[in-house]
Amino acid sequence: MIKRIKYIKQIEVALGRSRAVALLGPRQCGKTTLARQLVDINSPNYLDLEDPVSLRRLSNPKTALASLKGIVIIDEVQRCPDLFPILRVLSDRHPLPAKFLILGSASPELLKQSSESLAGRLELIQMGGFNLSEVGQKEATRLWVRGGFPLAFLAKNDADSFSWRNSFIKTFLERDLRRQGIDIQAAALHRFWTMLAHSHGQIWNAAPFAASLGISQPTVRRYLDILTGLFMVRQIQPWYVNIKKRQVKAPKVYIRDTGVLHSLLGLRTESEILRHPSCGVSWEGYAIEEVIHAVEPDDIYYWATHQGAEIDLVFFKGGRMYGVEVKRADAPTMTPAMRIALEDLKLRHITVIYPGEKRYSLHKKIDAVPFETIMGGEKRLLDND
Repeated sequence: MIKRIKYIKQIEVALGRSRAVALLGPRQCGKTTLARQLVDINSPNYLDLEDPVSLRRLSNPKTALASLKGIVIIDEVQRCPDLFPILRVLSDRHPLPAKFLILGSASPELLKQSSESLAGRLELIQMGGFNLSEVGQKEATRLWVRGGFPLAFLAKNDADSFSWRNSFIKTFLERDLRRQGIDIQAAALHRFWTMLAHSHGQIWNAAPFAASLGISQPTVRRYLDILTGLFMVRQIQPWYVNIKKRQVKAPKVYIRDTGVLHSLLGLRTESEILRHPSCGVSWEGYAIEEVIHAVEPDDIYYWATHQGAEIDLVFFKGGRMYGVEVKRADAPTMTPAMRIALEDLKLRHITVIYPGEKRYSLHKKIDAVPFETIMGGEKRLLDND
């Protein structure tokens, strides 16, 4: 069993200082398994809103929840958004007999009532599938090919993993969206998602999507925001600086889980991925997700100009701005774009991640760093800073 100690510690610390904690992430990423390590599933303090028994208990929610003490877990909270005002009332009691850990598969942007009702009371923790620090460097390729969803990663073979991911996509589109009150035809969203996979890692342009699907650009944008809010897609917003160069203003879009990306592209095995034109951008997205998890930056962006200069990821940490470039090459070299980024953005340091074995310097502020270094977290990625 792969232990997810980091998330357990984050939850415990958050519950120690906050009245309520929300553990958010995509369906099937392991939130429920993690929560059951804190509260037994048979305890009255555990309520699953996909369980008819729990729903009956919450027919009078304030009465049902007011008498509970300790940690109270409410799973799949997006199924019952009317609970949030009641949780606000219960979280304001003094002394506070219970703290609430709510689990959800939608972001606060889709759960607007949570951010409004529990403002100042709710601490958010975002959870994903398995990451490199949890599975270990020896499993890095399997994690890239299959993605981090536990049942996909732990499948007996690539064929079983591919089958599970296809079923996950189908169920997500045909059942999960409707359960969250999103009324979009599954076939239309599937076509959009597949098109998005073929544009993975590219700068967003709604026009070709709208033309291909025969819908308006605002509708296409809504599709993108829905998949983003349900943790299937990551939009990395552009960073602007006050310079004379024309800068790109649209986000870059990535399928967050590479296993889902490969399924949407019809790629079953590592050899198929390596032969595919999307191999490089797939690995880029994989590396970026691992960097975000390892460094836990305050804010993330990318930067690009219309003249061609670009940095895959820029982020703030401790008041300083850093850059990350991902190069699937044997020995990456200094590029004009890196030099321009250093000068224009005043970056503290640029890390170039590549699938090699040795760390070496390209410039006094630029290092080429092996992908496995990500496991060491912020200090090893930026220790020459």
